[in-house]
Amino acid sequence: MSLELNDTLQAVVDGLSSEYSDKLIEVYQSSDDTFVRVETDSIVEICTYLKEKQHFVFLCDVFGNDRYTSDERFEVVYNLMNLRTQTRLFLKARVEEENPVIDSVTSIWKAAGWNEREVYDMFGIRFEGHPDLRRIFMPEDFEYFPMRKEFPLLGIPGSIELPNTTPDTE
Repeated sequence: MSLELNDTLQAVVDGLSSEYSDKLIEVYQSSDDTFVRVETDSIVEICTYLKEKQHFVFLCDVFGNDRYTSDERFEVVYNLMNLRTQTRLFLKARVEEENPVIDSVTSIWKAAGWNEREVYDMFGIRFEGHPDLRRIFMPEDFEYFPMRKEFPLLGIPGSIELPNTTPDTE
């Protein structure tokens, strides 16, 4: 890799390259952060390696991204932190629009549970092996995923009963 990484991040990228060369798609930097995109089917294996061998013990966040493309439309991003070295790494995996499924990392970081539920609720990306994958904000029978780019900004009229916003005058 020909990136200008600090020594700690370079060691992480070198370790990933030697262990998972066939699973790494790209490594790049943006706004002084390092991003590693990997094959979706290797997410649990690579996250386990990063936690156990590279000491990324803190899962700061898991979030979704709608790229609004015809190929690999959705992205799941894992914000990881090595507390020993104060090093941050963003791990990315993409899923298709038709069957957006990725393995859950709750077996590695229990904290992933709530974040994965939020990504499921907002984008419709299912996390295989999640212990309690259900909606977290929207009602269970809600048919839509509000963070998808085709979802109307004002919502879908009649899709959910809204509270009365008129103050009581009594």
